[in-house]
Amino acid sequence: MKRLSLFLFLILGNCLFAQSPALVGYWQNWQDAASPYIHLTQVDTTYNVLEVSFAIPSEGTTYNMTFTPDAVPQATLIAQIDSMKAKGKKVVISIGGANAQVKLNDVTQMNTFVSSMTTIINTYHFDGIDIDLENSTVLTGGTISNPTDAWVINLINGIKQLMNNYRTTYHKKMYLTFAPETAYVQGGMSAYGGIFGAYLPVLHALRDSIDILQVQLYNSGSMFGIDGHGYFQGTADFIVAMTEAVIHGFNTAGGQFTGFNANHVAVGLPACVGAAGAGSFIHPDTVKAAIKYLMGTGPKPGNYTRVSTYPNLRGMMTWSINWDNTTTCHTTRYEFAKNFARIFSPGSIGINEVTSNVKNFRLEQNYPNPFNPSTIINFEVNKSGNVKIQLFDNLGKKIQTLINNFYTAGSYRINFIADNLSAGTYYYKLTAGEFTETRKMLLLK
Repeated sequence: MKRLSLFLFLILGNCLFAQSPALVGYWQNWQDAASPYIHLTQVDTTYNVLEVSFAIPSEGTTYNMTFTPDAVPQATLIAQIDSMKAKGKKVVISIGGANAQVKLNDVTQMNTFVSSMTTIINTYHFDGIDIDLENSTVLTGGTISNPTDAWVINLINGIKQLMNNYRTTYHKKMYLTFAPETAYVQGGMSAYGGIFGAYLPVLHALRDSIDILQVQLYNSGSMFGIDGHGYFQGTADFIVAMTEAVIHGFNTAGGQFTGFNANHVAVGLPACVGAAGAGSFIHPDTVKAAIKYLMGTGPKPGNYTRVSTYPNLRGMMTWSINWDNTTTCHTTRYEFAKNFARIFSPGSIGINEVTSNVKNFRLEQNYPNPFNPSTIINFEVNKSGNVKIQLFDNLGKKIQTLINNFYTAGSYRINFIADNLSAGTYYYKLTAGEFTETRKMLLLK
């Protein structure tokens, strides 16, 4: 076992692993009768990027940004953010939303914006920011690569300064996501000016810094795809056509928009019927069919024919976690999160606690082994803390994170179903604090 562990260390230590699929959820920082407030620490564990909504300008100021916890004291929310980050989640502050205008018309407004946002990030220990600006952002000239509107230039420079401030303080990259509406992105194919394509210059200028681009595929109506045909929201075709457009790229009257790598693109959808305007919601089975087709693992679900496949598509985004938590909007809580797991997990996971009286950390050999398609993995932890079990292929590439959550001391059993994995040799690795152990499993098909 020592020789195997050393061999794995050499492989894993020199591999650049692919990013895990992201389930991005907006967390509403307010009480709402239809989508009630929930504590950040009570969010379903499937969500791994939490976007706290929203930082907004204070009234009567020139973009002095503010954020105030609505339901808990500031210290409580900071502790909750720290707790979620300790579990491996990204927690960012979302800027704007549907009702807050942020339009930086001059350098003074930009500096105020940067200074106040830096304070918010540092105060609440956020990993970064999300840009969700939907008002008064219009183009009056310029091109994608050479914008002339002051608000575009100041937004680009302001975000760059925020990133510099973050790196200076924390010595790492600031996490950055964008959630524009379709008119501001794909709308540039039909016209370039006004709201149409308005965010393309910003996305282009910051493309090397954006971690996830998650266009809102709702409250949209119809949009052209790269094939020149129009597609309507609420359909599988809309998901496939709009997502491929931002990956493949497209031409506009303002120049060519070069697409994003698929591993920086998430599909943005409402959590349920009540979370967005009429005609926006798409049934989970249709969502699954569309994304599986995009990734190259499912049949064509509609009329749109994709140009390529995108197996490394980053994930899904939803408005909102609070809506997904309701039982009035769909029949079971967290249906959106469950559908994400059905789409992006190579296998399904069931976890049961066996006993709470254990003395050591231990990862047992799975049984049966070899197996097809399911196997049992037992592990023990002798103190509470974050526990992670990851699955790697024979070359050391991470295939899936089986678990990554807080566990109390005890013995646990995982029922792992690998129905979507190919036959072959895999390695599963337990990490709990300073303890690590790796074992080998063989999947037959």
